[in-house]
Amino acid sequence: MNTVILGAAQDPTLQTFENDVWWITLIKLLGVFVVLLLLTLFTINYERKVVARMAVRPGPNQVGPKGWLQSLTDGLKLPFKEEIIPKTADRAVYFIAPVISATCAFTAFSVIPFGPVVSIFGHKTALQLTDVPVSVLVLLACSSMSVYGVVLAGWASGSTYPLLGGLRSSAQMISYEVAMGLSIVAVFMTAGTMSTSQIIKAQAGNGASSVDILGWNPTAPSWYAVLLLPSFIIYCIAAVGETNRAPFDLPEAESELVGGFHTEYSSFKFAMFFLAEYINMITVSAFATTLFLGGWRAPAPITTFWAGANSGWWPLLWWLVKVLILLFGFIWLRATLPRMRYDQFMRFGWKVLIPVNLVWILFLAGVRVTNDRIDGGARYLVYIVAAVVVLGIALLWPASKKPRERSIEEQLAARPPGSFPVPPMDLQVPPSPRARRAVAERQPATVGGTTTDPDDDTSDKEV
Repeated sequence: MNTVILGAAQDPTLQTFENDVWWITLIKLLGVFVVLLLLTLFTINYERKVVARMAVRPGPNQVGPKGWLQSLTDGLKLPFKEEIIPKTADRAVYFIAPVISATCAFTAFSVIPFGPVVSIFGHKTALQLTDVPVSVLVLLACSSMSVYGVVLAGWASGSTYPLLGGLRSSAQMISYEVAMGLSIVAVFMTAGTMSTSQIIKAQAGNGASSVDILGWNPTAPSWYAVLLLPSFIIYCIAAVGETNRAPFDLPEAESELVGGFHTEYSSFKFAMFFLAEYINMITVSAFATTLFLGGWRAPAPITTFWAGANSGWWPLLWWLVKVLILLFGFIWLRATLPRMRYDQFMRFGWKVLIPVNLVWILFLAGVRVTNDRIDGGARYLVYIVAAVVVLGIALLWPASKKPRERSIEEQLAARPPGSFPVPPMDLQVPPSPRARRAVAERQPATVGGTTTDPDDDTSDKEV
């Protein structure tokens, strides 16, 4: 029965792409380009409408049917706007920076699978531009190279705020790229391959990955989002930080850096940065779909009663639905969470995500080695002993003692001599020495013909 269900989808192999005719490859290249452009235009309007719905306002509703052509008109308008280049800008680098960002965003999609092997004009080919044994490393390289466009844009603008935004983006990429790479290591260990098409094949759920628990043999989850849940959560957090999206949009924080690295950009160059940001969102969502959500394969409830759900062009629909759900997560975060402080953001990446990821990989490696070398009841004894040791370490680990918080007077007394003066802590402004008379000697003004003695009940009253 499993053979019938899974045989409906013909999984591509590395040899499948070697047999493609050149014009088939050209058609797929143009198809990927068109799909990315259309998906970007849709995502921009999708975000505006979702955020407007969450903020209880109409959103774009004037251009096109229910406002769905608003992002298209914006894309046509930007190239025709006036372009302003700062005098202090390095023109060559200023021009090439947005090109790097947009090119890396497009290149990353070359190894993303959209579906199984299909027939295009009578030729069997996979719904994927190409695939190599290290496709995941290609994706990581493209995401790492895209930061050069941001850094060069900040430096080439010849302005302070863009430079600060570029430096923030480079530090942010270094910290969260490490967390993202470590979260993918668990997928390598489980699937045994770095090819994106083969990782999807490993999540087919053919029932071979059964677990023996004291005579009970349940089938392990096929999607790595369930089987490797910590890696999936860490990847999602790192992906938001990698794409500079709220609440991690520190490189372009308008409250601090005006517009960040693209402050001095306008017209078509700004449109390229805008395009690269949304394509990066789509790329990391498609990457998460490939690594953790079974790729183009339909969910289990559909495949149980429809054997052909993973055949033909239907998988393209399942892939698109998964990507849109992940994109909704990006938009939801932007509409609900405030922006983090930069020190909190960097501390979270280095002191939380990376250590948790390393511990999880160590645990996963231990489980795999135990399953391969130990059989029977001894395996569960090893698990119990390991769990007791981990709990013991967690309970006996010394808690860090917070230093006693010093009062304001103690902090002022500990300041070195020659420090800058400190304003009054009681929020009372002392009288100015340049005033004609001291504020404390001022008498309240009298209104009307009353006497100056407040205790005299027989004083004259105003008539």
